[in-house]
Amino acid sequence: MTPPELDQENEKHTFPGLEGKVVLLTGIGQTGDQKLWGNGAATARVLARSGAKIFGCDLNIEAARHTQKRLQAEGAEVTVMSVDVTNNEQVKEFVDACIVKYGRIDVLVNNVGRSEPGGPAEMEERVWDAQTDVNLKSVYLCCHHVLPHMEAQGSGVVVNVASVAGIRYIGKPQVAYSATKAAVIQFTKATAVLYANKGIRMNVVVPGLMHTPLLGMLAEKYAGGDLEGFIAKRNRQVPMGLMGTSFDVANTAGFLASIASRYITGQKIVVDGGFTSSTG
Repeated sequence: MTPPELDQENEKHTFPGLEGKVVLLTGIGQTGDQKLWGNGAATARVLARSGAKIFGCDLNIEAARHTQKRLQAEGAEVTVMSVDVTNNEQVKEFVDACIVKYGRIDVLVNNVGRSEPGGPAEMEERVWDAQTDVNLKSVYLCCHHVLPHMEAQGSGVVVNVASVAGIRYIGKPQVAYSATKAAVIQFTKATAVLYANKGIRMNVVVPGLMHTPLLGMLAEKYAGGDLEGFIAKRNRQVPMGLMGTSFDVANTAGFLASIASRYITGQKIVVDGGFTSSTG
């Protein structure tokens, strides 16, 4: 089969109503194979191709700049910062910097996430706390600082990124990741209701087993470094026979950010090739 990323490398989907919109996006960089596109980088690319202005961050500024250069080469308007999205002061500075530059935030994409192996008996408290901070607290902090601006504008869209691990057990021990991604889904539903009458929509993308630059790192953690075997196993788990890619996530985020989904809020869209509907 053709490597899945290559099938979408030159696709140029665009979504309506994003021309000139300001997007605040976390996790715009990526770890691993720099020829591929991580979820954040792919989402930035899809939104930029729809005419949006991207204001992104990553803990690793070099990774963020790598994405910035790739997108600028395509004509995109992209600003990046180094931000620890688990730190309240840094998140506030990130949001404030975007407001200073553009005067508004139209779309917030909460994209960061991290998975560490372990069940509750063997997982150390510091690992649990770090997972909670990265996967859940980051969503709270960004919403905490962005939602007041959106409310003052009278409009805005929030797209959170969770995981099918928050819906079902997916074959590997990652209890903190599973618990926090489930929490992101419910955080989205509850907050969407609170802001539904304020012109603000909030939804969540729930990716399944995806072929992203992180696969090498995941193979080290969960498959003893056997990347080829890890990829083959994950492909077999998907009813469609192949993992999805970051662009499957990005195109879903683009739809949810656009006016094409103007009457959708408080919902999750599962992007998994049938994985959570199967018994495998």
